[in-house]
Amino acid sequence: MTNVAVCGSTGSIGTQTLEVIETEAGPWRVSALGVNSSVDAVVEQAHRVRPDVVAVAAPEAAAGLAARLPAGTELLVGPNAMAEAAQRADVVVNGVVGFAGLSVTLATLEAGKRLALANKESLIAAGPVVQRARLTPGAELVPVDSEHCAIHQCLRANNERARLDRIVLTASGGPFRGRSRSELSEVTVEAALAHPTWSMGPKITIDSSTLMNKGLEVIEANELFGRVAGPDAHDLGIDDIEVVVHPQSIVHSMVEFSDGATIAQLSLPDMRLPIGYALAHPDRITTPFGRIDWAETGRLDFEPPDYESFPCLGLAYEAGRAGETAPAALNAANEVAVEAFLDGRIRWIVIPDVLKVVLDGHDGSRASDVDAVLAVDAWARREASSFIEGLN
Repeated sequence: MTNVAVCGSTGSIGTQTLEVIETEAGPWRVSALGVNSSVDAVVEQAHRVRPDVVAVAAPEAAAGLAARLPAGTELLVGPNAMAEAAQRADVVVNGVVGFAGLSVTLATLEAGKRLALANKESLIAAGPVVQRARLTPGAELVPVDSEHCAIHQCLRANNERARLDRIVLTASGGPFRGRSRSELSEVTVEAALAHPTWSMGPKITIDSSTLMNKGLEVIEANELFGRVAGPDAHDLGIDDIEVVVHPQSIVHSMVEFSDGATIAQLSLPDMRLPIGYALAHPDRITTPFGRIDWAETGRLDFEPPDYESFPCLGLAYEAGRAGETAPAALNAANEVAVEAFLDGRIRWIVIPDVLKVVLDGHDGSRASDVDAVLAVDAWARREASSFIEGLN
């Protein structure tokens, strides 16, 4: 039996992970659940799956929680609780939202475990640090983002990384595809949260509406599949990772080889497929969550992204080219900006302005260790908050 820790268990990825495990009735047992502060929801989950451990990051939310958990379930509380719970499992699904997921990512890899990574921000913000943790014997990273899972599958199907020439990430285009910059000046929170093809949490949905999510995925793809030394060496850089808008969200990503051959992964937009893939790898689950009815599919459209209307994508490339702690600064500024938009403190169209101010002020410091990344994260949040306050 494989013990699975689900960190961020009450969010979109976490709840779908539990669904996959329950549907498959396979070799997985949920041994740990982790949340920030959603205690009522995690109590319900705990009585359903009977984990060994429940981890709660926010101490103030955990008051009186121990008595509500099933007998024999241990309660861990505090900012390091989920990281501790992760180290006790065989496989860890990291569905924590935002930079807060970094501790889970590092704890899992440094313990030599398999990490099913849905928390792209930790790899983006602390790429060099995470890369070192991936060298731990036994450590394995299988991406859960649909795009990166697609690339993982394409490369697995054609083990010729030395001939890899280009990666193409697909983007739905979000709810505002085709609109000009002027037409986006009065976007509402409700409109930005109305994603056309995916059901996700509010933060990632807003990121999708600005194409920031795709920009973060470009940086993540570079960390996961970029330059590699050794027998499978290839010299792929961030400018060899392209984005195309594909509104049907059926082609999840593509890889192109030196002879022009392109291999793509296609399925219906259902996050349970990449979650199941990460759990079962190198095997596959038996439930066809993403099965396509080809007679009903119709057409598949592709078009270039609009960098003028959605400047966040270009800013992500800029941060990715700079490397080191620049992606950490970008990610932190974006988290602050998205929160401010959801709270009604800034307009949607101002989000890229916040990011640009922070990137322009970044000092180019190296991501030498976790402390360096944390320092830049804190600085970027202060800079972004100060800029936002100055607007009001």
